[in-house]
Amino acid sequence: MSGRARLALCAFAATLLASGALLPLVEGAGWLVQAALLLGVQGGVGALARRVPLARSLTIASQTLVTLLLLTVVFARDQAVFGVLPGPQAVVRLGELLVAGGEDIGTYAIPAPMTDGIRLMVVGGVVLIGLAVDALAVTFRSAAPAGLPLLALYSVAAGLGDGGTGWLWFLLAACGYLLLLLAEGRDRLSQWGRVFGGANRSPGGLSDGLSGRGGGASAPVRTGRRIGVLALGIALVVPLALPALDSGLLGGRGGGSGKGSGGGTITAVNPLVSLKDNLNQPDNREVMTYRTNAEDPRDLYLRIISLDEFNGSEWRSSTRRLTDVPDRLPQPTGLGRDVAVTEIRTNISSSPSYQQDYLPLPYPASEVAIEGRWRYEPEGRTLIGDDGQNTGGAQYEVSSLIVEPTAAQLAAAGPPPQKLRSEYTQVPDSLPDVVAEEAEKITEGSANAYERAVKLQSWFASEGGFTYNTSVSSGTGSSAIARFLRDKEGFCIHFSFTMAAMARTLDIPARVAVGFTPGAVQSDGSYSVGLRDAHAWPELYFEGVGWTRFEPTPSRGSAPAYTQPETPTDGASAPAQPSADASTAPSAVPSAPESCSPQMRRQGECGQSAAPGPTSSTDGGTPAGTVALVVLGALLVLLLPLLPLLWRTRARNRRLGSGGRTPADAAARALAAWQEITDCAWDYGIAPDESLTPRKAAARIVRLGGLDTMAAEAVHRIAGAVEQVLYAPEPRLAAGLTEDALAVRAGLEASAGRGARLRARLAPRSAVRVAWAVSDRWAALVQRWTDRPGRGRWTARWRRLSRQHS
Repeated sequence: MSGRARLALCAFAATLLASGALLPLVEGAGWLVQAALLLGVQGGVGALARRVPLARSLTIASQTLVTLLLLTVVFARDQAVFGVLPGPQAVVRLGELLVAGGEDIGTYAIPAPMTDGIRLMVVGGVVLIGLAVDALAVTFRSAAPAGLPLLALYSVAAGLGDGGTGWLWFLLAACGYLLLLLAEGRDRLSQWGRVFGGANRSPGGLSDGLSGRGGGASAPVRTGRRIGVLALGIALVVPLALPALDSGLLGGRGGGSGKGSGGGTITAVNPLVSLKDNLNQPDNREVMTYRTNAEDPRDLYLRIISLDEFNGSEWRSSTRRLTDVPDRLPQPTGLGRDVAVTEIRTNISSSPSYQQDYLPLPYPASEVAIEGRWRYEPEGRTLIGDDGQNTGGAQYEVSSLIVEPTAAQLAAAGPPPQKLRSEYTQVPDSLPDVVAEEAEKITEGSANAYERAVKLQSWFASEGGFTYNTSVSSGTGSSAIARFLRDKEGFCIHFSFTMAAMARTLDIPARVAVGFTPGAVQSDGSYSVGLRDAHAWPELYFEGVGWTRFEPTPSRGSAPAYTQPETPTDGASAPAQPSADASTAPSAVPSAPESCSPQMRRQGECGQSAAPGPTSSTDGGTPAGTVALVVLGALLVLLLPLLPLLWRTRARNRRLGSGGRTPADAAARALAAWQEITDCAWDYGIAPDESLTPRKAAARIVRLGGLDTMAAEAVHRIAGAVEQVLYAPEPRLAAGLTEDALAVRAGLEASAGRGARLRARLAPRSAVRVAWAVSDRWAALVQRWTDRPGRGRWTARWRRLSRQHS
């Protein structure tokens, strides 16, 4: 094997070994195989270019070109020209994925789900690091500097991880780098002839090689050792200089912040991902049991959370404000007095092994009695654990309403409030036209929104020719919806998300609920809910009734009576009531075939439900060959650094956290909010001017940022709070600073152009503070090293050793 080929192989191995440090941060290891394939193609192109031979710059350019094409094919094939070339739509798609990935990083707990955005950031980052390592170590034959990108890759992973097995990944990364140095040293020596080792020595003690000192290593080897030791030392120090990260992917949870009362928010989290580990178990393990006084528990779905935001890549829960749990939950939104309502009580016991942040509740709950630290999100009527609280072993009592609207009431529903309609009918520009066209075709001739909703449900459940298939990938983005409509195969995720998207195109407010179907009745009258009862269903809003459940998934759950025109809704002939006998129990799959025995039903062997997995769509394809003509803008987007985005997300979460309750804490929150809006304005091109007073600085931000009235008032409120903290003898502590800071950010984003918004998110100017912090820490480290005891003795010894080996 030639020296360059050996170097290329070692560069490939070193990049993969360093990439292993990212494994604890995300779920699954399939991305590493994908990254290895892309690295192999990229390295092969480099080897061919060097063999031609091409100039160094052309070699790197050809590898960059192929890398861009590979990433386009894998992540934006549906938007690419001829499925390969990164045209404008593909560039937009890649940009959207990067933005979504940045948001996901600040949202999810470790290990994070492998969403499309995170996959692009991880795989793309590894491939770009591999390109830099290959260029430095092989193309320019300088392996020592190649340790810098490897060091960056390891340091980012070490800084974000919890450090539990960090030493293992450090050893792997170190071995990869030293292997690269050794290969380079061997390659350099081989250019002079035979590579001499230290084994064959003359009786006089001299080596038979080139060195004249017995047992002495050659100069290149000594240099490699020194560089290696220095790089490994830096690798141990750099992670300590990274900011401590404690939220989202950078911490343990993606839920609310706060300590049990006061402020806090719930960030966008997809519970399908948080439940994935439990749902993918091979057995239908029990997650909870409950008893209820409901006469017909077939409609007693245990709802966890609603996903109300569709950004084109996935459905997710919006950022919402959290409050204390009230003694009596408010009246459900939109529910009128003329709709029949029955209040029931349900006692629920969660398994100790079922540990989730979100509390399963019948919808709509009216009272919840539970011990522990829980917060309430009013819009989704959801309870979220606070400060590490989860559902493991929880026992709680819930009062909830059984809402029984008639078909006539739903058909006569008036228009929804404008605010609700504008929020819950939004669809992304990336949603294919076929979704709206198919929805119009299915509901043609409908007299009202209710008839359209029923026709959509019937089309998915029975008339559209769909097949329930749990082996289909669980993507929820625009491309996954289009693929589902084309292939007509999927499970509850696909049915619910697609029906909700279609309803929105028809101007019907829609969202997706996630939770569990009622489960199976036991011999003692209780109900058992297992892993395979996990489910997702659409909720559509009708004025006068509120959020209303629909069931488009065939062989799962039960269609509500109000969606079946042939079923009387006046209560004259109620459906058969379930008995305590196990033979008549509703199973985890209520509409299973008649041939399925009750025992098989309890064991979950009759049309088992999908095990919801990561919400990332798997649009990855086979890497394509080299073609010409690339878009320079796409290359620039792909080369954007990840560190500024990570730091900015962490800084925002830390500054806007709820913190403590003392006056000192409140003062610190005011200063942190001011720092946040100052950096946010900087990100949008308004550089900070520390010579100005807070009041004048606020006026400058309003003027240069073109803020609307609401955002301008928020800026001045924060500036006033800062002046109180800095100058007032007894400061009046302000409230709502977090909301004001978010309002300022929204105002700056609204007044900026698309390019400015992308730069502010992906390459924020204020991230230069990271360089300042590293510089300060490095200066302090150098000063401590200079002032250490015994420095003179070690300096003299180092100089003596240097003279011996020179």
